[in-house]
Amino acid sequence: MTAVLLTCAVLLTVAGALALIRAERGPSMLDRTVALDILVTVVVAAVALYASAERRADVVPILVVLSLVGFVGSTTIARFASVEPAGEGRVRTREEIAAEEAERIRAEEEAEEARRARRAREAEGAASDAPRPAADPAEVRAEHAAHGDEARRARVVADEDRREHGADRHVDEHGAGEHDEGSAR
Repeated sequence: MTAVLLTCAVLLTVAGALALIRAERGPSMLDRTVALDILVTVVVAAVALYASAERRADVVPILVVLSLVGFVGSTTIARFASVEPAGEGRVRTREEIAAEEAERIRAEEEAEEARRARRAREAEGAASDAPRPAADPAEVRAEHAAHGDEARRARVVADEDRREHGADRHVDEHGAGEHDEGSAR
């Protein structure tokens, strides 16, 4: 019986050592999860080996608790590790983290500069596309007539009349308040 216990103890020790090496080296989080699950299983087997060698039945609740902890831990880690982005399974060095942070900051600065340049181009385009304010009312009428915007032209003329004459109705060659091009011609 001692030879069987000694052989089992040696095998469990080797399995635990190899699992610990796999947990330390990785390379991914799932590899580490499987290695830690194997370690919990080795501990459960070692406690079961101890209970059988010493003929103790009071250790069975400890076995159940260790088994549940191993199962719940593995399931939880597998749940979150299943959506692990590519390349995130390994531990990065400080230099790699600093380089990634510098790259992210540079990309943000480039994006902000591009937004500023686009806004400046839009502002220049809006300034050049926007109709310049005309100083002469006749020029405004001519511009609106050229574009065929009679309703806008009539409002501009009416606004001019209100500014010039106040509440009095303006009478000109078109008649009282009529400012259609075709009405008197």
